[in-house]
Amino acid sequence: MKRRLIMCALALWTSLIFAEDVPLRGDHPDKYTVQKGDTLWDISKMFLESPWLWPEIWHINQQIENPHLIFPGDVIGLVYLGAEKGDYGGGGGIGGGIGSGQRITIIERGSTGSVIKLSPTARITPIDTAIPPIPLDAINAFLNRSRVVLPSELDRSPYIISSADGRLIQGRNGRVYARGFQEEAFAQGDWGIYRRGQVFVDPRSEEILGLEAIDIGSAELTDYQSISDVGTLLVTSSREEVRNKDRLMKPEDRRLVTTFMPSAPKETVEGFMIAVSGGVTQVGQYSVVAINLGSENGVEDGNVLAIYKTGGIALDQVAEEKVILPDERAGLMMVFRTYSKMSFALVLQTSRPLKVGDKVKNP
Repeated sequence: MKRRLIMCALALWTSLIFAEDVPLRGDHPDKYTVQKGDTLWDISKMFLESPWLWPEIWHINQQIENPHLIFPGDVIGLVYLGAEKGDYGGGGGIGGGIGSGQRITIIERGSTGSVIKLSPTARITPIDTAIPPIPLDAINAFLNRSRVVLPSELDRSPYIISSADGRLIQGRNGRVYARGFQEEAFAQGDWGIYRRGQVFVDPRSEEILGLEAIDIGSAELTDYQSISDVGTLLVTSSREEVRNKDRLMKPEDRRLVTTFMPSAPKETVEGFMIAVSGGVTQVGQYSVVAINLGSENGVEDGNVLAIYKTGGIALDQVAEEKVILPDERAGLMMVFRTYSKMSFALVLQTSRPLKVGDKVKNP
């Protein structure tokens, strides 16, 4: 019989909560040395049948520097709270749950995550060497460049009308003219250059959830003529050629989060995959997808959602009627960027081919 316990929540939580039984994998290690290239999701899968329950069984070891971060070289293991140092190991047995008083924590800090004192200076390993929650190379473009706005917001923004030398396209260090600022005070400063991308639409209500603003580059206003409402801008960076009709928006004031932890949504949610990056319809492992759930639905960065194939229709030849078959679970995803009515998520596991239109629910 599985043992139960009161568990500590992870990250910044400070209060105790009652957690359901958290089943360990039957082949879980007693301890594991973190390797370069690991992700938190990888390590969670080694220990737990349900990796998104990691926050419920993680113990913050206050004797460890930066206890919320895990670095290559660190040793992760099962410990008994209150036990003597070095008392780690099993708990729950094959297929069992976390034992009473047990947690998973950093039991030994590797040199990567520590401060190494040298004379007469000190070398400190930056925290960006900590392992990420999921493969960041798969989502970097979305973390750094993605922007979802309402169509009206983009339509009201200033736009490029010409380049200073008459060219149709411009790159870095080129000069362009733009209109639509309305006033000089608003025109001053740095601007992002964007191009209209795909529109995200709810498949049921047909409500427009957002518009993708494709990040083209950045520019700095160098002059503004209020009479004609024309600004001169220097292109300071470009990822693609800057063209006439491209839009200008102020840089987004949004904190970049890359240290979120896997967790289940606090509320019951159900939605759909509405788009996949790259303009394709098929979805596989490490695909970035858009879903029609956002902060208004109770979804947060780090939430793990299960993916379901919608049940087909079968003919009951006895009753002579059509029957809708149950939805079948087909994968897992983690939300990494949330907007009010939609989110971006990374597909972490698949057991069968997925596509736009498949359902997403609580794991």
